[in-house]
Amino acid sequence: MDSALEAFVPHSNSAQDILEACNLLWGKLEEMNKEQYQQMVHHQGQAANCIVGNVVYERLADHGPRMGPVTRNDPIVTRYFTFPFEEKTLEDELQMMDQPEKACHFLAHNGWVMGDDPLRNFAEPGSNVYIRRELICWGDSVKLRYGNKPEDCPYLWAHMQKYTEITAKHFAGVRLDNCHSTPLHAAEHMLAAARAVRPNLYVIAELFTGSELIDNVFVNRLGITSLIREAMSAGDSHEEGRLVYRYGGEPVGAFYQPSLRPLVPSIAHAMFLDVTHDNECPIQLRSAYDLLPSSAIVSMACCCSGSTRGYDEMVPHQISVVKEERFYPKWNPNAKALSTGEVNLKTGIIAGKLALNKLHQELASKGFNQVYVDQVDEDIVAVTRHCPSTHQSVVAVCRTAFHDPKYHQYKREVPPMFIPGKIEEVVLEARVIDRHAGTYEKCKKYINGMPEYTVEVKEHIQLKDSGVVKHAGVTSKGSSEFVEEIVFELLTPGSVIAFRVSLDPRAQELVGVIRHYLIQFSPKYKPGSRRSQDTPTILEKPLAEIMSKLTLADMNMLLFRCDSEEQEEGGGCYNIPSWTSFKYGGLQGLMSVMADIRSKNDLGHPVCDNLRQGDWMIDYVSNRLVGHSGALGDVGKWFEVLFHYLKHIPRYLIPCYFDAILVGAYTTALDATFKLMSSFVQNSSTFVKLLALGSVQMCGVGSSPALPPLSLALPDVPYRLNKDTGTMEQCCVSMAAGLPHFSSGIFRCWGRDTFIALRGLMLVTGRHLEARNIILAFASTLRHGLIPNLLGKGICARYNCRDAVWWWMQCIQDYCTMVTEGTTILQCPVVRMYPHDDSEPHSPGTPFSFTQPLCEVIHEAMTCHMQGINFRERNAGPNIDMHMKDEGFNVEANVNYDTGFVFGGNRFNCGTWMDKMGESEKAGNKGMPATPRDGSAVEIVGLSKSAVRWLVDLHKKGLFPHSCMKIHKDGKEVAVSYEEWNHKIQANFEKNFYVSNIENDPNEKHADMVHKRGIYKDSHDASSPWCDYQLRPNFCIAMVVAPELFTVKKAWEALIIAEEKLLGPLGMKTLDPDDMVYCGVYDNALDNDNYNLAKGFNYHQGPEWVWPLGYFLRAKLYFAKKLGKETYEQTVYLVKSILSQHYVHLERSSWKGLPELTNENGQYCPFSCESQAWSISTVMEVLHDM
Repeated sequence: MDSALEAFVPHSNSAQDILEACNLLWGKLEEMNKEQYQQMVHHQGQAANCIVGNVVYERLADHGPRMGPVTRNDPIVTRYFTFPFEEKTLEDELQMMDQPEKACHFLAHNGWVMGDDPLRNFAEPGSNVYIRRELICWGDSVKLRYGNKPEDCPYLWAHMQKYTEITAKHFAGVRLDNCHSTPLHAAEHMLAAARAVRPNLYVIAELFTGSELIDNVFVNRLGITSLIREAMSAGDSHEEGRLVYRYGGEPVGAFYQPSLRPLVPSIAHAMFLDVTHDNECPIQLRSAYDLLPSSAIVSMACCCSGSTRGYDEMVPHQISVVKEERFYPKWNPNAKALSTGEVNLKTGIIAGKLALNKLHQELASKGFNQVYVDQVDEDIVAVTRHCPSTHQSVVAVCRTAFHDPKYHQYKREVPPMFIPGKIEEVVLEARVIDRHAGTYEKCKKYINGMPEYTVEVKEHIQLKDSGVVKHAGVTSKGSSEFVEEIVFELLTPGSVIAFRVSLDPRAQELVGVIRHYLIQFSPKYKPGSRRSQDTPTILEKPLAEIMSKLTLADMNMLLFRCDSEEQEEGGGCYNIPSWTSFKYGGLQGLMSVMADIRSKNDLGHPVCDNLRQGDWMIDYVSNRLVGHSGALGDVGKWFEVLFHYLKHIPRYLIPCYFDAILVGAYTTALDATFKLMSSFVQNSSTFVKLLALGSVQMCGVGSSPALPPLSLALPDVPYRLNKDTGTMEQCCVSMAAGLPHFSSGIFRCWGRDTFIALRGLMLVTGRHLEARNIILAFASTLRHGLIPNLLGKGICARYNCRDAVWWWMQCIQDYCTMVTEGTTILQCPVVRMYPHDDSEPHSPGTPFSFTQPLCEVIHEAMTCHMQGINFRERNAGPNIDMHMKDEGFNVEANVNYDTGFVFGGNRFNCGTWMDKMGESEKAGNKGMPATPRDGSAVEIVGLSKSAVRWLVDLHKKGLFPHSCMKIHKDGKEVAVSYEEWNHKIQANFEKNFYVSNIENDPNEKHADMVHKRGIYKDSHDASSPWCDYQLRPNFCIAMVVAPELFTVKKAWEALIIAEEKLLGPLGMKTLDPDDMVYCGVYDNALDNDNYNLAKGFNYHQGPEWVWPLGYFLRAKLYFAKKLGKETYEQTVYLVKSILSQHYVHLERSSWKGLPELTNENGQYCPFSCESQAWSISTVMEVLHDM
């Protein structure tokens, strides 16, 4: 009433206004009453429907219990409540409900609600289940009110916990009947108490949720061991066979799973029953003849099996667990057929069930865990259980009888069966027969079955003694698979026959030999193994011993090589015409695909089909390697010989044994690979090892050398025989920039990419000699004080980038620091391919070539920059770049004498890693760099500072002969010291690069361009001043290589902003999302009129590149340590959290690499390299720093 008075207030105290307010209230009450009335009518209608449906089932339906007349004991409506009082009138009962001491004894029955949410308590307030008569009531139990916690009902929780603990003490397992009717939190509590008493408690549960997803909620939260499943839920034999396949075992020919493998989705383990106590009798729904074959189908399932008492005795009605008061019959071996109170082996199908249970137990104990179900025809189901170690099978052929054969016309012709292998015996044959012992009459004292049927059983007989089949002979299915054809003579409806089958002797021997050679990889292959009578020489040694002689360059060939690399060798990656090609020609190509197939046992995959159909893939693996000399050829021969055995086993077994051989060889190769790497890799996590494989993936030797030749005087340079010329040639390892786009030919090696990636992929992994050779090979190509970006073997090199030389020098510094006696590289001889800037390339030993130590090459590069670099690219024009404008071929790099900053470039070229050149005529961006970054790019300033500081230190230690550079200025020779250069950069960096939080900062040349404060500029003195102030991740590089340039507090603030604005799931946004030209989706195929997007113009204007993330995280770690232990620990946690996503990507990637870039928010970019050298490298460096 108070609410009404507040809501319906008269405008005044006049009678008219008061009447109007009262009428409004009256109308609202009428509206509310109408809603309640309609709801009540709906409830009444539903209640009436439920009552009618229940009456029809209980008293009229053929498949119901046919309860007969309505009596006091069997009322027409099931009682929903029970109470300990004498029956009273409704009026008296309503009065008792108002008396608390009596109302507490009115108890609601428990039950089941069809189609209801099983996670909801249907007896709680708000539920209308009882008033709508939707509850299928259990008259022997009541709904307990647990509340939400023990404190809500202490007695009930304590009482039920004690009951549960007593049960667990005396029983090894429990069945949670109608598990869904107990609140989950209460069930969790009780089962926890039970497991405290018996930790290995076996929990079977019955669920009627109607959803496997909800089933899994119960299974996972309660730790259910097995869920009740029922064959009677199948409407036909086909569905019954499907249930066998679904609820148990692996497919025949399944893959051998490694002990450590990814979790894959699976359904809950089943306890498969022929019938449960809740459902109608199979004799009523099907026929008495079907009990045996359906029970046999259940027994052949590779899971728990069970039954309900009365099924085997052929009781022709459902036994009510609530109302049945008769006794079960006793066991008496001499019981007579018409005895209602005794049973024996001749009663019903008991003898057949005994034989089936023995077979079920044998199959489980002996490891027959593979299942194949064959629907022979609409009534016949053949179930195969197979042992993967002995390759023995048991095949049960079951002819169901869903319809009574006396009244249903079954086919007289039974199709023959073809069983692969050799039939050793008939394990059992049984069929339901009439025994003319009278007809069924329901006994009032005992729960009796039908006396008119029994089972005829024979066990462990030879095929010739079978009364069900005749042997039609042996046929051949190919050269390696023999099949026995079976013609049935007396497989009547209700019959079962089970065969024990082995491989034919020759196939058994070959499988045994294969298993023998697989024991070196795992002892699980020992069962069923046997030695070869004539062991080939190559198999006498363990594969690990053969692979121990491989180099990491050999491992590149064995494990990896993408399609373009394979094509250089005259081949290609293996292709399945109906499917696709593998990512790699090496083992990783197969392993990446097989990992998914193996975990799912996807034997229908095109790869498995290809293996069963022919030997092409098998031959590809061995043929690819046997032509090589040395240990790599020996590995190929090992495969070739072992595959000879594989080719002659039954084709259905080839996928699993092919995979087993590959897995063994692959894991052995990985072990051998990591033994060749640094202790850091060997002793680190799986994540580090996966990243280290990137070194093997990217670094290899192709059919022709990718690097320029090194000095003939340099020791430890690898050589090989050139098959075409018959002469020896150098075969140094080179690094691919990315797969698959930058892996072969002149586009394989890039100066910038190589030296950004070299530290993580080669120095951290311990590949020091190969790193030395790459450093010296690029040193030989120095021209104009620069090393090339596109190497092109040094002959087709392009000197169009300003940063590669600084990355090269950073790697030399890292080499000197990380390698024992690493500074000796400074004296290593370098053969100059270009004696002068305008020279043609020269090879070592030619008259015009000359040699100098590496330290002099470094000094020349530094001097050239101080003097000033200004030249036009050789062969400038469309032959080397079809998109660049003429001005873009002019290359410039200098040092600002006032600041010490390296600067250069122009608005028509892009000399840093952000090097996208416009290509779209339609959009008008052709020949215009998206990110010219001319002026002083922040990372180049950082890299040059690192190099100058290092050279100053080297000179002080007597390891570098020069203290200054001699240049010509204004017609005079001037000496500029390295120490002075170092000091200038240090003094001017933050003054010119830091965007302070102070408005109108006097140091800010373009205050109007500032749109973010507390950051570091991307460049200084760019031709377009706006570009200086764009937030990009490049300053993080300078933080890592030259941290002395940064004030700790300012650096940390800038890193926080970068984290907030630029950090993505796998990489760093290349441009601030707040920038007006930001676009995070790269589409190189798009050609429209959008200047900022057409032909991938936004390559570095938003998409998230992976490699800068490594420098961001390293910078975070460095400065966090400066800020104290707490900040550092928080940062380590952040770094691990971020890198966990890279670990997941590596695990799942079929390329086993990290991508070049992703689109915004980590979305897949189809135009990215799938695996990029510098992406893997910089993540590896983060882990190394930690």
